[in-house]
Amino acid sequence: MDLHELDEIRLEAYDNLKIYKERTKTFHEKKIQRKDLRARDKVLGKLKSRWSGPFEIKEIMPYGAVTLLGKDGNEFNVNGQRVKKYMANESIEVGKSLYLTDTAPV
Repeated sequence: MDLHELDEIRLEAYDNLKIYKERTKTFHEKKIQRKDLRARDKVLGKLKSRWSGPFEIKEIMPYGAVTLLGKDGNEFNVNGQRVKKYMANESIEVGKSLYLTDTAPV
């Protein structure tokens, strides 16, 4: 094997790695859920194994960090991916009903 061939193989592997990283990054970014959170919103937080709360958002910091206020006034920071909106006071629109019927056995 020639040194020229080894350099060619190395460059091809480098290009393949670059393509792989770009595809992995786009796949990962598609999975990230964008949340419309604002200060003073009520949220639930997954701080342990279960959802707890409701907490109030005091501040939204750069890169997705959120400062929460607990019931007793404690402030703490969490990752924004670990909170979801508390929907207790939201009204649910009434939509159409869809009745499911039994189909013939296959």
